[in-house]
Amino acid sequence: MQKLPNCPQCHSELTYEDGNSYICPECGHEWQDSVESEAKQEEVVKDAHGNILQDGDSVTIVKDIKVKGSSSSIKIGTKVKGIRLVPEVNGHNIEAKVPGFGSMMLKSEVVKKST
Repeated sequence: MQKLPNCPQCHSELTYEDGNSYICPECGHEWQDSVESEAKQEEVVKDAHGNILQDGDSVTIVKDIKVKGSSSSIKIGTKVKGIRLVPEVNGHNIEAKVPGFGSMMLKSEVVKKST
């Protein structure tokens, strides 16, 4: 049996075929084939100032970010080293270890590339 591709939006494994399309029952996303998910992964990710980001870059937080489940927030100016670009999930396309908070997902529009 052929393994169907995971949903490119929510990464669900419960996808099914409908003619020439794939459908995700969890988020409702429909797509034609795996070419779309590959193109999405190769998408250029830019920071809040339009600079292109790459895996391993260091970034600085440009606005305070409230963290769910925590009484504190990530403060503006916090430096994050060694980011990893990932397929977008709910607008979050960066995976990083934030000092004092641990591993989490960030949105590219709340960071700027550091030198």
